[in-house]
Amino acid sequence: MRAIPTAIAEVLVIEPAVFGDARGAFFESWNRRAFSKLAGRDVDFVQDNHSVSARGVLRGLHYQLHQPQGKLVRVVAGEVFDVVVDLRRSSPTFGRWVGETLSAQNRRMMWVPEGFAHGFLVLSDLAEFLYKTTDYYAPEHERTLLWNDPAIGVTWPLDGAPVLKPKDAAGTPLASAETFP
Repeated sequence: MRAIPTAIAEVLVIEPAVFGDARGAFFESWNRRAFSKLAGRDVDFVQDNHSVSARGVLRGLHYQLHQPQGKLVRVVAGEVFDVVVDLRRSSPTFGRWVGETLSAQNRRMMWVPEGFAHGFLVLSDLAEFLYKTTDYYAPEHERTLLWNDPAIGVTWPLDGAPVLKPKDAAGTPLASAETFP
């Protein structure tokens, strides 16, 4: 397992060591000791989530203001464009975003620490997206950052209009969003 740095130091792309032969392949998708070394801290995951979405579905950009969740995300079927936005006002990268294509084929994962908004766009006909979280889902604390806020400027690889849940379509622009210190 190795970490690939992104333009935001705390956000990492994790690439597992894959061992393949004529029978197929094997890799560790989670190893606490190895991940702690890469992330520079011990992380305790408390919940696993699994979503299934069709091509063009855009989920996000979500975060929990209280009970913030760190997320280790990956795709087990299909392909997505995964996006992370820094919402820590004290950070030199506040309001900046990074994006990465995650797929069942490349087996890459994204580490999204607490204090960031997260979302993804499905690029394949269908995608199964798994993520581990460091805190439990708390709908009363969930916030949605506007996915297409020009102040953030995410370059989504869209082929037409995305399929959005009403709460995602009505997200809050960064200028008026509740953020982290």
